[in-house]
Amino acid sequence: MAMAKPTVKSAALWGLIALLFAGNALNYVDRQVVALLKPTLEAHFHWSDRDYAHLGSAFQLSSAAALLFVGVFIDRLGVRIAYALAVVLWSFAGIGHALARTVEQFVAARVILAVGETVTTPAGIKAAALYLPPEQRNQAIGIINAASNIGAILTPLIIPPLAVAFGWQSAFWVTGGLGFVWLVAWWLNTGKLQPVSDAPARAPVQWSTLLADPRSWAVVGAKCLTDFVWFFVLFWMPDFFNRNFMLGQGQLGRPVALVFSMAAAGSLLSGWLYPWLVSRGASPAAARKGSMLLFALTVLAMPLALVTHNPWIAGFVIGIGLFAHQGFSANIFGMASNIVPLERLASVIALGAVAGNLSGMGMIELAGWSLQSGFGYAPMFTLCAGGYLVALGWIVAVLRGNLA
Repeated sequence: MAMAKPTVKSAALWGLIALLFAGNALNYVDRQVVALLKPTLEAHFHWSDRDYAHLGSAFQLSSAAALLFVGVFIDRLGVRIAYALAVVLWSFAGIGHALARTVEQFVAARVILAVGETVTTPAGIKAAALYLPPEQRNQAIGIINAASNIGAILTPLIIPPLAVAFGWQSAFWVTGGLGFVWLVAWWLNTGKLQPVSDAPARAPVQWSTLLADPRSWAVVGAKCLTDFVWFFVLFWMPDFFNRNFMLGQGQLGRPVALVFSMAAAGSLLSGWLYPWLVSRGASPAAARKGSMLLFALTVLAMPLALVTHNPWIAGFVIGIGLFAHQGFSANIFGMASNIVPLERLASVIALGAVAGNLSGMGMIELAGWSLQSGFGYAPMFTLCAGGYLVALGWIVAVLRGNLA
């Protein structure tokens, strides 16, 4: 019997998941380029560790400031148009890095890139909630959340060789140009989709209602207490392998790729773990708490990376931590898509990202100070290990156990 061809609707839905995946992956390719080219850019622009930390902080602070408005921008304008405009902005900014001739111009391109890329997560979660049926949503969010890791896996394997062969500017020309390819596919595919609920695709946001709702603060607090781990690993791990294991520009990409490969596995597992627990008879609250507790305990292994002399063992241990981070993060997003009203979902996700970016900025600055002061990486790894248990306690306390 011949297999039935997919309907236009089902093909468009899978196309949506693929595009949200690709947009998230491209976002993190752009973010990680600077970390991977740190030795080259340091020599070119004459940066110190503190200067490098300040560059990362400028990115985080710009993201946090933009995110104050991004959620409202998406909820008011609609996810289709808002995401498209953001990709245009960040693609031009990505190319702008290659054209920079001074530190100030490079920082300006970085700031504009940060502003454009803030749309990705709130737009992705909003699009999933708007177009995907509830039974497909949690798995889709897990897949989309894994994209950041795929981008982070491919980047260290592709960017350093590309920079060596064609110069560091070529990395920014390529990553910026890919955004315009994505844009065409996004506009064509989303024109075929219809919302799955009666909730409006565009709606004004009542900030007084949003801020008074404990569901909003459960998401915001959880992101604040966990996102700094992701930004720390993304921004500082190439330096960690270079500094602790003397790996050169062409060598450090492989253990970094291992770290993010394991992170991708964590995100995908999380997407299936929660519905699997529910299908086995667990209540939604028990399934959510059980999933998050498992990941919170797993991340406790991260500081072991400090006591090994083998970069592959260190990469594996850090990968376990990022595996747990992505699993926990996907559960936060899944919980938010189930409990936060759709008309203000992007705003809540954006507000959570503000908190995460600010805590990430603090972590990046702490790392710069700690390394320059001779304390090494120990303070940061210690904070990474404990953040998730604190975050789970926060969620349970704020929601009084009513997770979903």
